[in-house]
Amino acid sequence: MSDRKNPFPLPTDIGHVPGAENWGEMYPYYTKVQPEDDERFWFYNSMHFSEPMSAFDMITAESAYHAMGAYVNRVFAFPTGKGIDYRCINGRIYITANTATDPEEIQQRLAIFQERAGHYYENWDEIYVQWEKRMGQLIKEMNAIKIPELPEFEDEAVVKEAKGIAQNHYLRETYNEVLEKYSIMWQHHFEMLMLGYGAYVVFFQFCKQAFPEITDQTVARMVAGIDVLMFRPDDELKKLAKLAVKLGIEDVFTSDGNPDVILPAVEAKGDAGKQWLDALAESRDPWFNISIGDGFYHFERSWNDDLAVPLSALPHYIELVKKGVSLERPTEELRAERERIISEYRDLLNTDEEKGAFDQMLAVSHLVFPYVEDHKFYCEHWLTTSFFNKIREFGDLLEMHGIIEKSDDIFQMHHTEVNLTLGNLMNSWAAGSRPVNQGYWPPIIAERRRMLEVLKEWQAPPAIGPMPDNIEDPALQMLWGITTETLHSWAAPSVENENEIRGYAASAGCVEGVARVLRGITDFGEINEGEILVCPITHPSWSPLFSKIAAAVSDIGGTMSHMAIVAREYGMPAVVGTGEATKRIKNGQRIRVDGDSGVVTILE
Repeated sequence: MSDRKNPFPLPTDIGHVPGAENWGEMYPYYTKVQPEDDERFWFYNSMHFSEPMSAFDMITAESAYHAMGAYVNRVFAFPTGKGIDYRCINGRIYITANTATDPEEIQQRLAIFQERAGHYYENWDEIYVQWEKRMGQLIKEMNAIKIPELPEFEDEAVVKEAKGIAQNHYLRETYNEVLEKYSIMWQHHFEMLMLGYGAYVVFFQFCKQAFPEITDQTVARMVAGIDVLMFRPDDELKKLAKLAVKLGIEDVFTSDGNPDVILPAVEAKGDAGKQWLDALAESRDPWFNISIGDGFYHFERSWNDDLAVPLSALPHYIELVKKGVSLERPTEELRAERERIISEYRDLLNTDEEKGAFDQMLAVSHLVFPYVEDHKFYCEHWLTTSFFNKIREFGDLLEMHGIIEKSDDIFQMHHTEVNLTLGNLMNSWAAGSRPVNQGYWPPIIAERRRMLEVLKEWQAPPAIGPMPDNIEDPALQMLWGITTETLHSWAAPSVENENEIRGYAASAGCVEGVARVLRGITDFGEINEGEILVCPITHPSWSPLFSKIAAAVSDIGGTMSHMAIVAREYGMPAVVGTGEATKRIKNGQRIRVDGDSGVVTILE
């Protein structure tokens, strides 16, 4: 039974969603809630896993947390932080952090951490260059993997060259190679990321102690104005828009972005069209390898997979170009503001020792901060969309041999189930017979699809387990927007002012305008110039919207979440981590967004 004094349900108290009682069959046993989990605090990681996970997509959580824990706990030995435990409840991912509390253990870990982390910080630029090369090579190797075709007869070369291996062997070998490279990507992902966050956290904590009245946003503005790769896809669109106007072919671009209509129309423009298409080809490789989401679900395709997404953003940019409006972000203004803030706060320090520490920690933050955003392009976007496309090729093979009904059905199978099913195909091809029990998977897949639709309607509690007395982890605050105050608001929801919604002041400024609630990239066409974006969370591929909107509000995130960073770089007001903006604000309502106080006011 639950402890009634605890405001959150215990993990074991959460029942199955009616109509999806068998949801657990989709996921491995080790992802399920255990009785001892009732003794720990967990929160729903809606920032990364906003929808129930299909069976295959669970690999994104598994691989990520395997790598994160390894680097925090085993490689660098962060003094107090260890790894993350995760559980799947009704298809949603809940996580909790493991920490070191014994003073002797902390001191032992500190000595290891200082030596190993110090090596990376001292050689950061050189290591990052190596990291980019390794990631580039990994992506190249992933794309080069050839899925066996299982022909009627083996190629003669197998005999003449005495290769000694038939094609069916390569089914599992290549499948495991795809999974292996995906796992390696997550290892590379966390190799430098947690050190990047760690450097900023140390600087953040120093500022909070040295300047008690300083806001989280002000600290964040000390690292603003730093160019990162995640802006490049949007910059490429702006370049293509300018070129279209210069070549006089802007009339062919329409807001629906239909490539089957637009691209032939461009080609029909002769030399001008060819010049533009050549520029498009250059932009696509690599910059259109960006996911429409954040890289955790198979259905979040890349711009290259769905050209309608980037093409639909061009008419707005073309319109701005024709009006003479600058498409550039206010980077220089942000840098000037950054230097002003740094100077003002540095002058408040009393001793040369304090100023030296401030300078050193800030310099390290500036050094590592680009990686905090740049890694996403290589990892969650470029390699991940390539990974899912490789899995689709295996789906094509299973569909061709009648094991599943359509290629994407493979994503309703856990990756271990795919491996077993490939064994069925390996034998049937070799034996010259049909795969055993071809009717096995279709009803299971149909049922899993049905259950996922039911699970989407479940209102997942934001936190479960015993409520901690306070939240001291700055990373929880900066990335997820979870503080002690957040927990209390979850525990006892109350609306002091029905017209006010409070969150984190992510980017300065105050704007009034019409609200537009968007829940996904498919809703982009609904937003009008000068409206205020209200959404659960934004993704990097949403950047084109930021040239169209006046302000932004999100349910999820802290002052260092992606939306907060992008809003600051575009110089627009933003409030993040409201928890309920998309529920309380309706399309068309006039609202005020105060990015200085973190308050959103519904005016009508």
